[in-house]
Amino acid sequence: MDNRYQKYAELAIKQGVNIQKGQMLVISAPVEAFEFVRLCTLEAYKVGASIVDVVWNDDLITKLHYEHVETDLLKKVSPWEIERRKEAVDAKCAFLNIRSSIPGNLKHIDPNKLQEVNLEVSKAMEPFRYYTMSNVGQWSIVALPNVTWAETIFKNLKGEEAATALRDAIFKSVRITEDNDPVKEWDEHNLELRKHNDTLNNYNFKSLHFQNGIGTDLVVGLVENHIWAGGCDPTLGGIEFNPNMPTEETFTTPLRTGVNGIVYGTKPLNYQGKLIENFWIKFKDGKAVEYHAEKQEDALSNLINLDEGSCYLGEVALISHDSPISNMNILFYDTLFDENASCHLALGAAYSNNIKNGENMTKEELLAHGCNVSMAHSDFMFGSSDMNIVGTTHDNQEIQIFKDGNFCI
Repeated sequence: MDNRYQKYAELAIKQGVNIQKGQMLVISAPVEAFEFVRLCTLEAYKVGASIVDVVWNDDLITKLHYEHVETDLLKKVSPWEIERRKEAVDAKCAFLNIRSSIPGNLKHIDPNKLQEVNLEVSKAMEPFRYYTMSNVGQWSIVALPNVTWAETIFKNLKGEEAATALRDAIFKSVRITEDNDPVKEWDEHNLELRKHNDTLNNYNFKSLHFQNGIGTDLVVGLVENHIWAGGCDPTLGGIEFNPNMPTEETFTTPLRTGVNGIVYGTKPLNYQGKLIENFWIKFKDGKAVEYHAEKQEDALSNLINLDEGSCYLGEVALISHDSPISNMNILFYDTLFDENASCHLALGAAYSNNIKNGENMTKEELLAHGCNVSMAHSDFMFGSSDMNIVGTTHDNQEIQIFKDGNFCI
């Protein structure tokens, strides 16, 4: 394998999940990633992991399930799957999710079937969502290339040539070269992101007003005592980890009922295996009240109507247009990358660590403080090169945060 994969595995284990001595690691990965999974497993044992449990998946088999299995059977979650997750959480494990997208994999599947299955699976795993949403334990997401995904991105390339181009782009996005120390570079990167967080936290904005030339005109209220975060996060026990690799964002929690106006998506949203393209959403008092998509509007409807909270926002994130992933000028068709090239919002649940003392609040208390609660959390991109953002403080000062797509404070 390319020697950069070895660095990638070390980065995922040491900076991503930051495995501690004696800790269990659960790796979720596509079957094609078996060589990389072996590297990650070895790196985890090198730093003292107690045991590594690998959960395999296959997008093409998932598609076959949807094509051939009745909905009532497909939406059943086996007790052993629930027990496996419970045992891992009870053991205070870390979760490493290795993914390799196939954009539009389920585009031909009945959206009602997708919705029913997704809802039942979400309900079954809901008791364990707190573990990652509240940073009780470490978790991280990384990605690997595949030919289908690569050919979707690089339409003029085929086969291994396309996969090589995507591999190079992924390594660049996570700051890996053949002769550098990516762990050290991520230490420096996290310090830079922390500076943005500190600046925004010091202003303690009441709301943000987003405007650009394609029609976005959106005011996003922020919860009181919100916290801007980004880059590495600490668990409740103080272990630093990087949830997303790559990452360029600084993000916080919108006020559940404080979002008004219209927002236009600037990149496709991959949801339930379908690519939602050229869409807009109108909000009133926090709720998505109107929406439209030129492609896969049913999938957008499924997301917004998944549960009571999925029509409200749980995250607002700021990323300069002039940033490393944006400057690649590549549409990855994968939120892990595309969200780090653009300002984005998330429909669904808020992260409890984005409000002071939120990790100690119940769902009811989070709602009472204006944070959204949902089984969904799906990011969509709306940043642009001409995005302007004005923040309003609690004493009604207006501060320009973004000018022409980039931070200016």
